[in-house]
Amino acid sequence: MNLRVLARAATFCLFFGCSLAASAQVFGAKPPVAQKPIPTLQPPMPGFSWPAHQTLTFSVDWRVFQAGTAIFHLDQQNGMLKITATGDSTGAVNMLFPVVDRFQAGLDPRTGCSTGFNKQIQEGRRKIASELAFDYPHGKQTQNERNLVKGTATHKEANIPACVTDSLSAMFYTQSQPLVVGQTVSFPLADSMRTVTVGMKVEAKEEIKTPAGTFQTVKVQATADEGVVKNRGSIWIWYTDDARHLPVQVQARLFWGTITFHLQSVDFR
Repeated sequence: MNLRVLARAATFCLFFGCSLAASAQVFGAKPPVAQKPIPTLQPPMPGFSWPAHQTLTFSVDWRVFQAGTAIFHLDQQNGMLKITATGDSTGAVNMLFPVVDRFQAGLDPRTGCSTGFNKQIQEGRRKIASELAFDYPHGKQTQNERNLVKGTATHKEANIPACVTDSLSAMFYTQSQPLVVGQTVSFPLADSMRTVTVGMKVEAKEEIKTPAGTFQTVKVQATADEGVVKNRGSIWIWYTDDARHLPVQVQARLFWGTITFHLQSVDFR
């Protein structure tokens, strides 16, 4: 197993990377020519609300090894939900291929629409800073990316629907939707200057044991009919089977093995 691939995959997978963003890099996927109609992003369920403050800490394991740590911070600020996430390699992975990744996203709690997605990636000698902004009135997404090692910069624009989610906020947007076994929650996700339809298929109810406790959950698989996701690995998220739909476990199954994210703690301060 190449530890460089493991390090990259471990930090990407929790943010839908191994199924959405990173699969194009890791597997060399090419986007299809045609694309099916994009669904409308539905607002949160009536009565659903995110906490004012929340920190979720996950360990990242590959087989019997701990590969990293991922931490999510959610904060309600000025009527918006601010989401920040960190992904850091640990142990042997960190010694051979250090990873320090930072992600930020915003979400409108009333509509579920993403307000933007930024990332700062440091993987080995690779250092990238990227800002993705959504201009809904004009139907545009704009990405400004800088290579901090080479000193180069790129600017890209593409069309988007009237409301989309992004690779980070998608996991938390899903919390706000009805999660009924046998049903699928579909929504548009803007990533890599494309908009793809993501389906969150509710497969079953399961009891999950984590270091943070034992939870009754619904098992949800992220799927897509097109784009870089199709036939490029699988990812599941276990949400608590209650009104919170708290994500307590994530698992990514790739061609070389399986990575699992276990909830270590939840802090509401």
